[in-house]
This record gives sequence, C-alpha cells and structure tokens, in this order.
Amino acid sequence: MHGIDEWGFITDDQAPVPPPPPAPVPSPAPTHDPTTAPNHEPTTAPDHPVHEPDRPTEPPRPEPVTAAPRPGSPAPPVGRPTPRHHAHEPQRTARAALTRILEPGDETTGRWLREMGPVALWHALSHDDADPPMGASPAKFAGLRLRAARARPAEDLATVTALGGRFLCPGDDEWPRQLDDLGDARPIGLWVRGTANLRLWALRSVAVVGARACTEYGAHLATTLSAGLTDRGWTVVSGAAYGVDGAAHRGALAADGATIAVLASGVDYAYPRGHTELIGRIAEQGLAIAELPPGDHPTRSRFVQRNRVIAALTRGTVVVEAELRSGSLVTARRALSLGRFTMGMPGPVTSGLSAGVHQLLRGEAALVTDADEVIELVGSIGDLAPERRGPTFVRDLLDPVATRVLEALPARGSTDTAHLAQESGTPRDTAHGKLLELQSLGFVQRCGDRWELARRAESPDGSRRGDA
Repeated sequence: MHGIDEWGFITDDQAPVPPPPPAPVPSPAPTHDPTTAPNHEPTTAPDHPVHEPDRPTEPPRPEPVTAAPRPGSPAPPVGRPTPRHHAHEPQRTARAALTRILEPGDETTGRWLREMGPVALWHALSHDDADPPMGASPAKFAGLRLRAARARPAEDLATVTALGGRFLCPGDDEWPRQLDDLGDARPIGLWVRGTANLRLWALRSVAVVGARACTEYGAHLATTLSAGLTDRGWTVVSGAAYGVDGAAHRGALAADGATIAVLASGVDYAYPRGHTELIGRIAEQGLAIAELPPGDHPTRSRFVQRNRVIAALTRGTVVVEAELRSGSLVTARRALSLGRFTMGMPGPVTSGLSAGVHQLLRGEAALVTDADEVIELVGSIGDLAPERRGPTFVRDLLDPVATRVLEALPARGSTDTAHLAQESGTPRDTAHGKLLELQSLGFVQRCGDRWELARRAESPDGSRRGDA
C-alpha cells in the first residue's frame, strides 16, 4: 500500500496498519437487536497515537450501522465536510478558548501548546492555583491570564454553529495538514464559514495577493488571473482586503469558481466594512476562515500573521502589484521560506506599485503572465503552458534561395533576370524559376523582360511593400 501526503499525492510510505479489535467480553445473550447498538468510537482524537496491547483475535463480528463506511462504499459528497466530533469535547473546547487568549503566530505560546496540550494550557491560564508553563515570563503569563477571564468557548462555538460554520482543530479530517509546516506558529484552530471541505479545496489552491491601492491594470490582472485559475479547477486564496485581494475574489466568484478568504478578524466580523457584501458572498459560495474567534477585531500585527496562513495553505503565491514596503511581499517571502512557489506579474518600470514585484523577480520568484503559466509551476507533471510565438507570414515559409532572389529586387523600379541572378548569387535558370514562384505567390510582378515588386499597399506577409 502507499501513503498519501498532505497535498494528496501518493507516496511510497506504508499506510499505518490499524490495531487489532479488542476481544469481546463474555456476556449473556443480548436482549436487543445488535444492529441498533450505539457507536462507541471515541469522539476526541488524541494528540498522540495510543497503542493497545496485543489481544487474541476473534472472528469478525457484524459492524453496527453507525460504523464508518467500508472501502469501496460510496463516499460523502465532495466539497461538503463530514463532521465527526462533538461541539464541546474537551480538547476542542480548550482550543476554542485559546484562540481568544493567545495571539496568532506566537511561537512561544505555540511551544507551550505543543508541550502541554490544549487542555492543560487552558487550565494553567484560567486557574490561579495552576503552575505557569515552563520558562514563561511573569509579565506575559499575567497578561494572558487577564485575557483568559473573557474566554467563553461554549458561546463562541454556538455562535459559529448558528452562522452555519464550524471550528476545526489539528487532527480533524478537514484540517489542511500543510499548515503543520508552520511548526509552533501553526494556528491553534480555524473558524470556518462555508459548506466546502477546506482540506480538499486547499490541495489545489493558489494565493493571489497585492496592493490595496492597486491600479486598474493590477485589478484587471488579478480578476482575469483568478477567473482563469478557477476555470482550470484551482482554488483562489486571498485576504478579502481592498485592491488586488478583492479583485481576485470577484474574479473567482464571477467564474463560479472556488475561493477562500483568510480573515484577520472573526468570521462574523467583516473587515474592511466596504467588503461586507463580498465576504458574505464568499462565505456562501466559497469559504471564509479565521484564526480569531467570532466577534474579534483585526489589528496591524494580525494582518501580518494572517499572511503566514495564506502562504502555508496554498501551493504558491502570486503577487500582482506591490510597493517596496507591502504586506503582500511578507506573504511571498513566507511562502518562499516554506518551500512554496513564489511568482510575480510584472508591471510598468515607472510604477511604484510594481517596484516590489520587480524586486521579487530579481530574486527567486518566477515571472508569470496568466493562469496557464501559474499552473505550469504549481500543477502536476504535464500541466504545461501553451507555447507562445508570433504570427507566421507567407514570407517566413519561403526557401532560402527564393528569399535571396526576393531581397535582390530593388525597392523601387525594376530589373532583369540576369541582374537578379548576379545579386542573389543564383544561377540564371534557378533565379528565373524562383521569380515565377514568387509571382504566383503575389510577391513580384513581370513587366516585359523585367521584374519588380508587386504594386500594392500590403505584401502577403503583412509588411509594407519593399520592407525586409
């Protein structure tokens, strides 16, 4: 068997072998139908795998009707998540509380979370008699305890459920495992609005980012690029900001494609306010996700940390327009550090809004001009952009001898065959044959015993008469 990596590709790793089922405990004959037995599958996935001791194997027994579907059975509809957790299980509740206490991208608190686990960390922050995490500074820990007093995870989970959303944790089936590349800066969890499956959409996704105060040129590029990507089955990810972000989302929505908005606020807090309707459309047709709990507001640092999620979630980042000091360059450089593709769309060299993109292109970023070139980089083997070449004219198809004879003709006036043979370095009979060939193609015309270029405004190759 082969394994599947976080991008959905087949690897040579062996798939994990499930532990043998526990031996049944002898009991009196059941007085009820065994097919109606409740499902005792644990609702919480542990942070670390639990290995049971070896037990004697028993003949297989009929599975209850609530068991997971066997291989080969019809899969759930693609694009719709299939929750397999309870909304208030301990670890999920703890992570929901921590999203209101800890700042996104804080690697120090991320290390505490990794070492202690979410339940123990929340207990340490919310109980005065609990010991602080190892190495925690008194000032930082005291500040986080003040924040812990306002945490209401049950209310936050109920709020997102009322919005038709959900809260995802690492280890969930829908969790995008490529976010684990962030290490201790990995999101504590993700609040999600929308019915699509986040992990499946993120497997084929590209970030399109750029300047907020973009030009019409930048908005046009972002719109057409996003529409082209979604037409090819890719998901467009951006930050729902003004300028390039908004144009990218609108391009995907206009093409009835998939788009994900990564917000720097709660999923119920539309920011910027001018994009309230746009973010609502994204939540209906696509996905709106956030690290912050419902009702939380954005800050400058949260915008910067939001960019790391965009970079890690996608296979590559395209910067359309950006100044030398731009948040979109932070996204591009973070993508580069994570081993993702970084691309840029060039603009006028006189435009300050393209200066940051040009700086990226002078480094390790790849220059792209449309969706085909983006997919050639981030897609699978064989997803090649079409070869581009200029138009082919009839003159381009002439053989070298005919070309020399044609170029020997004067731009004005006429000449005879002997002179053309001499000028072109071609035997007289060969030159005469090539002249007849050029006459049939409409390049030259005969005037008695002399030859001249055809009298017309445009020659068959599209150039002016007499042009090379």
